[in-house]
Amino acid sequence: MSLHDDARAVLADWRPDDEEQDLLRREYVAFLAEHPDAMTRGCVPGHLTASALILEAARSRVLLTLHPKFDRWLQTGGHCEPGDATLRAAAEREAREESGIEGLVLTAEPVRLDRHRVGCHGGSWHLDVQYVALAPSDAAPVRSEESLDLAWWPVDALPGPPDRSVRALVDAALR
Repeated sequence: MSLHDDARAVLADWRPDDEEQDLLRREYVAFLAEHPDAMTRGCVPGHLTASALILEAARSRVLLTLHPKFDRWLQTGGHCEPGDATLRAAAEREAREESGIEGLVLTAEPVRLDRHRVGCHGGSWHLDVQYVALAPSDAAPVRSEESLDLAWWPVDALPGPPDRSVRALVDAALR
């Protein structure tokens, strides 16, 4: 099964608990049907990305990265790569690369979707598929070159003003 096929199957089967997320899910499925290259950054109108919000084992803190292009605290994530077999694997790889944490355990299915404009191709869309990753209790994060900073934040005191999508992802992760 290709990464494109996996994304189509994951999104076709996933049932979010709110109408706005379900509408977005259906739009992602339609986008995949229209764009065979939707999993690559070369897809000019936009492309699917994969991210993971890393929660500490006690679920009271989240690990966020200070993104160098946006100067905002965000969850780990990014573009799918040719070696990624599944969306979940892409999210796990990004989380591991950006946090330095081995042994992350990701949710079996996404918890949320977020569509946002980015600078790729002068302003295309990222259609982000968001997972939650639980860190081992002894996790010791290490900042990667892709980040300006990396820090644990209490779930009820995110760095401010928090990005609306990060707040929504934290809320979804805690449900």
